[in-house]
Amino acid sequence: MTEVSVQRFDRLDALRGLAMVWMALFHFGFDLNHFGLLVPRQNFHGDALWTMQRTAIVSLFLLCAGLGQATALATGQGWPRFWRRWLQVAACALLVSAASAWMFPRSWISFGVLHGMALMLIVVRLAAPLRRLLWPLGALCMALPRWVQAPVFDTPWLNWVGLVTHKPITEDYVPILPWLGVMLWGLALGQWLLAGRSHLLAGAIPASLRPLAVLGRWSLSFYMLHQPALIGALMAWIGWRGGAH
Repeated sequence: MTEVSVQRFDRLDALRGLAMVWMALFHFGFDLNHFGLLVPRQNFHGDALWTMQRTAIVSLFLLCAGLGQATALATGQGWPRFWRRWLQVAACALLVSAASAWMFPRSWISFGVLHGMALMLIVVRLAAPLRRLLWPLGALCMALPRWVQAPVFDTPWLNWVGLVTHKPITEDYVPILPWLGVMLWGLALGQWLLAGRSHLLAGAIPASLRPLAVLGRWSLSFYMLHQPALIGALMAWIGWRGGAH
């Protein structure tokens, strides 16, 4: 593969930032609904308007993660740096579980997007040498849950695999299958772009998109902080409105 100099991939950062903004807007709607402020009340777990948005947001997020692994490998990121970043993701996943158990004790997040990413990042890193085979492997990961489901995977100890007969009761669920396929395709796409087409990821962006690129570079911090900030602001507003009346 063509060597790529160490640089910021501004277009990738902006795409990741777009995913963060979309996610925050989605979560703001969820929070409004949770506090009874969205009229009419919405079914975020069943209505296509919300379930399709969630699928698109998670897909974009994981595609960016795969692209990010391609650029990291191309710029010479070694295993020590990978593990440092991985530990941050894994630690944040544990914090999400703890916070969700406090707020949603009956539907807490045992295996959400960060939990899935922590495992998928390791697999993607190891699978990088497969190169063109990543495309069919990713397709297989996406298709497998449609072909194979078994009650044994419905247990809390195995539902993270994704071969469940029904979705567990949880506020966020991103199992390895089929979502690993999306990240593998992101890696494959990144490798293809970096093989002589790196300008499509690292090219200049308009000044109007630079805030998105900055946000994309701090995606994990934003992910962890945006919900406490939104929920805190809504609770403060509800309290103020109640006191005003």
